[in-house]
Amino acid sequence: MGIIDKLNKDFESRVRLGIMSILMVNDWVDFTEMKTLLNITDGNLASHSSALEKGEYIEIKKEFVGKKPKTSYRVTNLGRTSFVAHLNSLEKLFKTK
Repeated sequence: MGIIDKLNKDFESRVRLGIMSILMVNDWVDFTEMKTLLNITDGNLASHSSALEKGEYIEIKKEFVGKKPKTSYRVTNLGRTSFVAHLNSLEKLFKTK
């Protein structure tokens, strides 16, 4: 198995890399903040975060604050270890000659 085979396809997209990177250094991040940080549409964030949730890499919390819905995201333990492994594989790939 080569280094490239160790890359996680679930993190290949720019948006998913961004979501995971933000969540690795923050506890909970709400929908509006995440959307602003990544400069993406509501639908783009919703679809990519949903895919990451399905893979159990992130947790999505939906609640009401007053009468307004609030969606927040947090990385799971599996997400943290999987993303670190992905980054380590990327690093090895860049170091190969």
